[in-house]
Amino acid sequence: MPNYCIRAATTDDLDGARAVMLDTVYRDFGTGYVPRWHGDIIDPERFYLAPPRHTLLVAIDERSGTVAATAALDARGPAHPPNPRWLAERYPSGETAQLRRVYVRPEHRRRGLARRLVAELLAFAKADGGYRSVYLHTHPDSPGAMDLWRSLGKVVCDERDEVLCGGTGVVHFEIPTT
Repeated sequence: MPNYCIRAATTDDLDGARAVMLDTVYRDFGTGYVPRWHGDIIDPERFYLAPPRHTLLVAIDERSGTVAATAALDARGPAHPPNPRWLAERYPSGETAQLRRVYVRPEHRRRGLARRLVAELLAFAKADGGYRSVYLHTHPDSPGAMDLWRSLGKVVCDERDEVLCGGTGVVHFEIPTT
């Protein structure tokens, strides 16, 4: 079993992180790259490395030296549209730590990497001191995502059930900060 080093990404990690993210949106989500949803994947330095209240973490497989998983946090709340207006109001930008891009390559899954990455993101949010909530959304068909997020937080909106015509079909979570 490989050992992993979890750390803040550097510019040297961005190609590997981008590959993990793009592989995930193509393979697991079936959407491929959609500019309005995935601009941060193409330019993670601008979105996650440059702003002081944002971060991108990577899990490096110490055996191969490659990026096995990613996880990011930023201060952008969910936008309306496409999300319900009440959700955007409940989780405003600047006060909300949004977890993003928690992706693990298939061959590295079921080893606790996502949970370890999320723990580091929550510590980052707590150390910041300016976030009053932690929010994320996930696609319900993403492998392992629903079980992970249900174990860590609570569903605040399941668009499949609560939004006219199923909305975008995503599930929104709040993660306790304590």
